[in-house]
Amino acid sequence: MDLAREHGLTAQAVRNYEDRGVLPPASRTASGYRIYTDLHAVALRAFLAQLPAHGYATGREILRAINNNHVDDALRAVDRSHAQLLRDRETLDAVSAAIGVLTSPVAAGLPDRSLPVSAVAHRLGVSPATLRKWERAGILVPPRDRAGYRLYRPDDVRDAELAHLLRRGGYLLGHIATVVSQVRGAGSVEALADSLAGWRGRLTDRGRAMLFAAARVDEYLRFRESRATDAYCRRVPQ
Repeated sequence: MDLAREHGLTAQAVRNYEDRGVLPPASRTASGYRIYTDLHAVALRAFLAQLPAHGYATGREILRAINNNHVDDALRAVDRSHAQLLRDRETLDAVSAAIGVLTSPVAAGLPDRSLPVSAVAHRLGVSPATLRKWERAGILVPPRDRAGYRLYRPDDVRDAELAHLLRRGGYLLGHIATVVSQVRGAGSVEALADSLAGWRGRLTDRGRAMLFAAARVDEYLRFRESRATDAYCRRVPQ
């Protein structure tokens, strides 16, 4: 099948895409074979361009919406993906800004032992209730002692100081939770700093992939519109 070979796919993969609504329904021969046309070729190119830009689920949502003539739904899915990319960029910027703070002399003065919630609250100039609120938001994860009291290890104190910094900068709790999770996941501030360039590069690649994907979607929409116009002209006597 030429359509499959063009993209290094199997014929079954193309049939699966049609069955899942990614491609418009193909007509059949008398013996039941599917007939794929230029319309399917343009649709497949559009779908494959969505994968590095938006991922499989959103890419499928976009193409299925177009094939069902719900263009606004397709564009809404694109908008959501762009909004997520913007949030990721803002998170990266916040992490980048936090790196300097976490490696500053103030951050270097972290305690060498675990502290109770009252001591951490005093250190930051906030109330214990604020720290408990940050914990409920997933920002802080201090362990408990046998009596059930929170104990903030040095890394927990670092996370609390980072949260305090970002909160003063106007960041929402959900965003702060994402940033602190990035710090914890990297294992150390130094490892996180080393990963920032790669992270930024991946966001750049995704942004450019979105530009290409948008062009492919526009190409598919225009192709469908031209087919619809041609069909209308054939039906209406001139």
